[in-house]
Amino acid sequence: MKTTDIGIDIGSSKTVIFSDSKIVLEKPSVVTVDADTMEPIYFGEKAKQTMGRTPDSLLCVRPIQNGIIADYDLTGAMLTNYMHSCFGKRIVRPRVMASLPTGVTELQHHSIEQVVNESGGRNVTVVENPIAVAIGFGIDFTKPKGNLIVDMGAGSTDIATLSLGGIAQCDSSKTAGYTFDELIEKYVRKEYNIEIGPLTAEHIKKQLSTVIKRPIEVAIVAKGRNLLTGMPQSFEITSTEIYDVIIDTALSICNSVRRVLEKTDPDLVADIMSDGMYLTGGSSLINGMPELFEEYFGTKVHVSSDPTHSVVRGMAVALKHPELLGNVDFQYRSIKELAVET
Repeated sequence: MKTTDIGIDIGSSKTVIFSDSKIVLEKPSVVTVDADTMEPIYFGEKAKQTMGRTPDSLLCVRPIQNGIIADYDLTGAMLTNYMHSCFGKRIVRPRVMASLPTGVTELQHHSIEQVVNESGGRNVTVVENPIAVAIGFGIDFTKPKGNLIVDMGAGSTDIATLSLGGIAQCDSSKTAGYTFDELIEKYVRKEYNIEIGPLTAEHIKKQLSTVIKRPIEVAIVAKGRNLLTGMPQSFEITSTEIYDVIIDTALSICNSVRRVLEKTDPDLVADIMSDGMYLTGGSSLINGMPELFEEYFGTKVHVSSDPTHSVVRGMAVALKHPELLGNVDFQYRSIKELAVET
């Protein structure tokens, strides 16, 4: 079999695999397992559809949480399943690039590299999300000039100031897309006395979420279980309600960005305020998010044209032009060099 260059973005919400100049797989990072043995039963979309619907004998698990591996064995099983579905069971020493959040530990670097290696990859390179995003944006971050990346994913929000080919300051916040889902679930439970599942909360978020007041209010009808009667019940919820639910959390993400800027060299901050910051990730699609950032920071916000694929598309460019990573210290270290000493 022909050697293939592969880019893998293993996110809290979904796993995306890039190969041969195209995305070859995009599936939820979800596994349904036997509750007693923890043996995987379903992967991907089929597993996601079981969320909140499993019998006691099954358990639905997200093995990636806050952008990092929470369950090593299930992550490995999931990735092996996805790699086999893309390339079969024989891959001849592909060059694999995998992503992970910024600011993680050496052990977490090692874990993602090792799990990709065990799932069929070889010559594994790890790149932090903001670096991949910057390459995807076409930013030349090798110069002594500040660039600010904000990657708002499902499990984490990665914030990094880049300059001279590397990360000058960074933070990875656990406040992200799933936080909004949880807030919606709690609000519906408290306000309507109705229990909804994570899939319904996600649907409400996608349809109604806004961090600026809409000129025309939008409403949808959703369904859940009445906590008093135990019976199914429909309810109407509006965009104004969701705005009130999530706006403080959206502002807390702005505060996290501000804290990174406070730790950044003033000259780099001046560059950022002059040229603007870069916003991407699935949660950046929430209505009004770029406008909120522009108002909060008083600078231009550049938005990715494809925010849900910005990391994997940046890795695709880096696979073709590895010299772009030449100044990034951790990029080409081997697994042995990353191994934790005992």
